[in-house]
Amino acid sequence: MKIRTFLAATALSLAAPALAQSALRVGATVTDPAGGTVGTIIAIDGANLTLRTDRHEVPLPVSSFTATDSAVLFGMTQADLNAAVEAAEARARAAFAVGAVVRDRNGAVLGPVQALDGETVTIQLSNGLVRLPRGALAAGRDGLVTGATLAELQPHAVPAPPAEPVPGQ
Repeated sequence: MKIRTFLAATALSLAAPALAQSALRVGATVTDPAGGTVGTIIAIDGANLTLRTDRHEVPLPVSSFTATDSAVLFGMTQADLNAAVEAAEARARAAFAVGAVVRDRNGAVLGPVQALDGETVTIQLSNGLVRLPRGALAAGRDGLVTGATLAELQPHAVPAPPAEPVPGQ
């Protein structure tokens, strides 16, 4: 009898997280601790989900949420989450600037940004210039980061054009 009780209790404890997770689904409304609406879950992909607020679609780890049988809770208000997203976007835009340091996925410094336009970024490597699509870089804590390594990019570098002569010299 004790074994059956133990097994039943174990089955219930294992099922409890599944029951709580039932609220964590596409279309669920996410609320803050005070009950205010933060947004709606529009996608779940493994350990991440996408939350749509009134202004943004935000990818977040599922572990950032608490799901009960009837609600999904998030620790920030909609206004706080929107402000955090907008601040991160502003930092990312500011990171794309001539002179910004670019690192590879291992943290090695590739070199500074020499030029950029709406679609590409030109980086000065030790052996020349390499041009990458803007989408191949992201703002990191220490400047821009790309998924390629220095060793992968160096064979694609082209010599920098000669410096323009300064008039009057």
